[in-house]
Amino acid sequence: MRGQKMERTARICRTTKETDIELSLTVDGKGVSTVKSGNGFMDHMLMLFARHGLFDLSLRCTGDTEVDFHHSVEDIGICLGRALAEALGDCRGIIRFGYAYVPMDESLARVCLDIAGRPNLIYSVTLPDRQVNDFECDLAEDFFKAVVDHSRITMHIDLLRGRNSHHSLEAIFKAFGRALAIACSINPKTPSEIPTTKGVL
Repeated sequence: MRGQKMERTARICRTTKETDIELSLTVDGKGVSTVKSGNGFMDHMLMLFARHGLFDLSLRCTGDTEVDFHHSVEDIGICLGRALAEALGDCRGIIRFGYAYVPMDESLARVCLDIAGRPNLIYSVTLPDRQVNDFECDLAEDFFKAVVDHSRITMHIDLLRGRNSHHSLEAIFKAFGRALAIACSINPKTPSEIPTTKGVL
């Protein structure tokens, strides 16, 4: 109906021999999340992403964590990327670009992104620890690579400073949520236009 706001939401179900995932995403949410990734630290990061980006996120993942958490974290990234692409559709009216600086105590992270239709990840992050609790810190890059590849966005993630790996990753996930929220926002000046000179993203 004319004047009725279209809900930008998506639900992705993905089952492989390694993982079974159900994920739903609402772009224009309130930051409400229910997350069961199979790893407590990853749950924490995804809840921060949702809360600070004001996305509604529901995730249930059953994975082969007896091997390790790699398959789960990568497949969660795939599902989140697909959900974002589906929810945004042709990207009509969006601002398209977003960036955020987020401090977390001594850590400072910057995330800049472009919902461009071209997947590219620049991940300039050096952490002092290999693990936070039972989460392997290298898996954060694998997660973001999967998100980028399947949402077809360009994203630059820079850790400008940080001593504590938990704080640093927390700043990164919060900045990701805030930058993405800006990029997904509807531009009131061009609410019906696709933000590119090419005519399609």
